[in-house]
Amino acid sequence: MKLVGVRVESRGPILLGSRRVNEWVEANTYPWGKGVQIAALDENGLIAVDKPAGILSHPNRKGEASGCLLNAPYDEELQAFQLGRGPDAGKPVYLLNRLDSATSGLLLMTVNERLRDLIRDAFEKRRIRKVYEALVFGTSRRGGSNLWKDRLSVSKSQGGLRASVGSGVTAETKLLSSRPIPGIPVMSLLTLSPQTGRTHQLRIQASKRGLPIVGDRTYGNFAKNKQIARSKGLKRLCLHCTETSVEYVLGGKKFRLKAISKRPF
Repeated sequence: MKLVGVRVESRGPILLGSRRVNEWVEANTYPWGKGVQIAALDENGLIAVDKPAGILSHPNRKGEASGCLLNAPYDEELQAFQLGRGPDAGKPVYLLNRLDSATSGLLLMTVNERLRDLIRDAFEKRRIRKVYEALVFGTSRRGGSNLWKDRLSVSKSQGGLRASVGSGVTAETKLLSSRPIPGIPVMSLLTLSPQTGRTHQLRIQASKRGLPIVGDRTYGNFAKNKQIARSKGLKRLCLHCTETSVEYVLGGKKFRLKAISKRPF
């Protein structure tokens, strides 16, 4: 296991318990899923991991543990993986947020129970900055609103979840930038910052605005997906969480962690 894209910003020596971060990474025997990398880690045990597309944040049903962030049993009530061996054996590894299996990028985890509560509270109160990049078909209209605001509802469909627009809870996303990509079909690279964390939020909000994400098999343009798969070999959902940053206070001290991940498409 190695650190990739590390950016840790906090005061004092970077320690995790009595070990430095690099020593901890070398010593830990976490059964990480295929392709999962540690992107950043702070002295309190807040971990940012970089998840590839196709890896589940956590098991949805029995038998899926081998295709998840950690190849370990998952406790749905605790929202945590349970390690059976290694330096943190017996400690829950708390999952602090999620990504769809098809979406790649950054997620937060910790073994620190107090930190778990602080970070989950920060997510609930929208104090965590998350930035995504999405390759979409089409171009955004000039003069349109840079704040996407919709009401989304979620239902089960064919064993999975599907969101729809028109009723339910409010979903908000800031469009930070839109860059046209030369060529045919017409595509753009969007930089998006979700202000809420609803199921399939970015995917359905982009599709509603005539900007379906390339490779989206649920809300996308299926004909164009086939075309781009043949011409450019793009067969994945082109949505990636490129940045996660959070500030929190623990023991009377302020800490800040910022993780950066490079878009893989």
